[in-house]
Amino acid sequence: DAIAQNWGVLTGAADSERARQAMQAVWEHLVKEKERLILLFTPPFDQTVRDPGYIKGYLPGIRENGGQYTHAALWTIWAFAKLGDCDMTEYLYRLINPIYRADTPENVARYKVEPYVISADVYGVRPHEGRGGWTWYTGSSGWMYRLGIEGILGLHQQGDHLYFTPCVPQAWDSYRLIYRFHQTTYN
Repeated sequence: DAIAQNWGVLTGAADSERARQAMQAVWEHLVKEKERLILLFTPPFDQTVRDPGYIKGYLPGIRENGGQYTHAALWTIWAFAKLGDCDMTEYLYRLINPIYRADTPENVARYKVEPYVISADVYGVRPHEGRGGWTWYTGSSGWMYRLGIEGILGLHQQGDHLYFTPCVPQAWDSYRLIYRFHQTTYN
């Protein structure tokens, strides 16, 4: 379950060794590189004795029932950033970036939604694996934006203070950030 793993890291509740174990488990069990997915959990609920609630109302692998729930995928990426694994952070950010889900005719046919917006979910099982769902969802886009600005580029505002704690991949020689804060422009 990505949420239990990543929020253990994001809240600081998990000690450093357990946090790394948790995120390694996410990498091993929930990241599907070829399909460009970070699943919410696996396996999906299907024939279960107990009823987990509304989530089982979705078909297996669709939306929150074992597909990519994009909020959780973004929190997963942010957890890798918090652990200081900047190469993994950038890799996973690109992995779920919608522009790369539609960069070939075959990918367009699979994704089936607008490539210029983040979708709230991406289906996780065949025959719909990789298909986007519920686009123009401001929660997911807001988290993706914040992850890029705060989690990767490192700019964070708290009250009247700016903090700069980047997590950029080793391959980046440099980058430029211009930010206007009240009447001052920072470069």
